[in-house]
Amino acid sequence: MTTGGSDDSRLTKNQRREAAREKAKQLREEQRKKDIRNRVILIGSLSVVVIAIIVGITLVITSTLKPAGPGPLNMASDGIQIGQDFKAVPTPALAAGEDPVPTVNDPASGVIDIRMYVDYLCPFCGQFEATNNEQIGELVQSGAATVEIHPLTILDRSSLGTKYSTRAGNAAACVANYSPDQFWAFNGLLFSNQPAESTEGLDNDTLKDLVSQAGATATDDIDACIDDKTFWSWLEDATSRALKGPLPNSDEAAVTGTPTVLVNGQKYSGALDDADAFSSFVVQVAGEAYSTATPTPTPTPAG
Repeated sequence: MTTGGSDDSRLTKNQRREAAREKAKQLREEQRKKDIRNRVILIGSLSVVVIAIIVGITLVITSTLKPAGPGPLNMASDGIQIGQDFKAVPTPALAAGEDPVPTVNDPASGVIDIRMYVDYLCPFCGQFEATNNEQIGELVQSGAATVEIHPLTILDRSSLGTKYSTRAGNAAACVANYSPDQFWAFNGLLFSNQPAESTEGLDNDTLKDLVSQAGATATDDIDACIDDKTFWSWLEDATSRALKGPLPNSDEAAVTGTPTVLVNGQKYSGALDDADAFSSFVVQVAGEAYSTATPTPTPTPAG
């Protein structure tokens, strides 16, 4: 007994040929549908890849061509100058894309001009600060010197992706903008609480706490300025200008490392951890300025 199916042996030769053609037609149709589905899947996958590439390129172009940001108040030179009693010298904010305006110092005034280019993650900057903060502070407080501080963002790569140099520099710029007379105190706190390289650095909440410890006013505005990254773009531009040079009021071509410390335009190249060496350099440079600025008395003709 035969069970199930039809017996092809009962079909004629023409019927078997027609059945084979129909079967082949069905197979071709199924293959055609399968090919269409595969093409759709392939095109969809390629579209996703192309879109991802376009987005990536757009992000790169956007980050590269991002517009310059405005600078903070009191940092028109790309730095903030601190004078007697730690009062900041007021200056207008740089407009977006505007060139900095170098601070004008008169050597004949007898006031020593100290200028420092620093990165708040730089351990050598921290070493110089720990060694010389007190004596520089005494000179500034008494009016014998001014100090101009330029935050830079060279070491962002050393903070595990958190861009600590930029975050700390931005916080300093926020203080300069909203509470400039507390900048010196905040600058000191950034260094006395300086994190080590190859760490994430201080988080933003800790930076805000240091702002309060410095006695800053307008802390709500400063906190928002820190969170909003208000001066990140300006910091990037200021760092680029310092690294490209030339440094104003100096023979130095550019910043080649931090700290770069200039006294009346002359670069200090002594030991960073030797307070006496730096003090001697300041006295020497100040003496040169005095002797140059003081005219030699004209002899009185004999009567």
